[in-house]
Amino acid sequence: MSSISPSPRTVEEIFKDYSARRSGLVRALTSDVDLFYSQCDPEKENLCLYGHPNESWEVTLPAEEVPPELPEPALGINFARDGMQRKDWLSLVAVHSDCWLLSVAFYFGTRLNRNDRKRLFSFINDLPTLFEVVTGRKPIKDKPSVDSGSKSRNSIKRSADVQLKGNSKLLDESYADEEDEHGDTLCGSCGGNYNADEFWICCDVCERWYHGKCVKITPAKAEMIKQYKCPSCSSKKVRQ
Repeated sequence: MSSISPSPRTVEEIFKDYSARRSGLVRALTSDVDLFYSQCDPEKENLCLYGHPNESWEVTLPAEEVPPELPEPALGINFARDGMQRKDWLSLVAVHSDCWLLSVAFYFGTRLNRNDRKRLFSFINDLPTLFEVVTGRKPIKDKPSVDSGSKSRNSIKRSADVQLKGNSKLLDESYADEEDEHGDTLCGSCGGNYNADEFWICCDVCERWYHGKCVKITPAKAEMIKQYKCPSCSSKKVRQ
């Protein structure tokens, strides 16, 4: 494995190193995939896939020194090659390679402050992962996340198959049209439009969606609620 000299230190230098290594790995898993596949002979010793800062890739033995100069990639990727379907094996290698790229970037960034680490991850997160490239998945920018109160991935609902405006949708389905799907949802309290950056909660009775702030529910509090009833539904029960 080639050594890095000098080591990247700034956010921009680290991201440049990340991008170059990533480019090499993308090539190994796409345009050079037949060559990569042939080099991962299960009869050989433990092999690793490396991406180098000159945008090249290499299948070779792991570093001998302990601890190594840099974090090491997944060990023995060649052993599983013939034990699963080719596309599944490539997807698995891609996932582990994504993890390795992040570990190397944050190894270099260990002395960065909090804001710079956040900025570095933001740069990295703007690029598709190797897994997304290999599997053909297309990420959506500003895709709702668990913490932001995404309607399809919120743990507020009791079951995994969260009801989306009367239409059940499994969590693992493609989120390609998620933004469009939620774009016309309005808060039952203030009437404001859905925003992926804000926390939302759904009433289990009337199935209306609300800004967490409008009904004074935080993500942490929502985790403790087995069945959420909005203020309107709660007051109806009291009157009865």
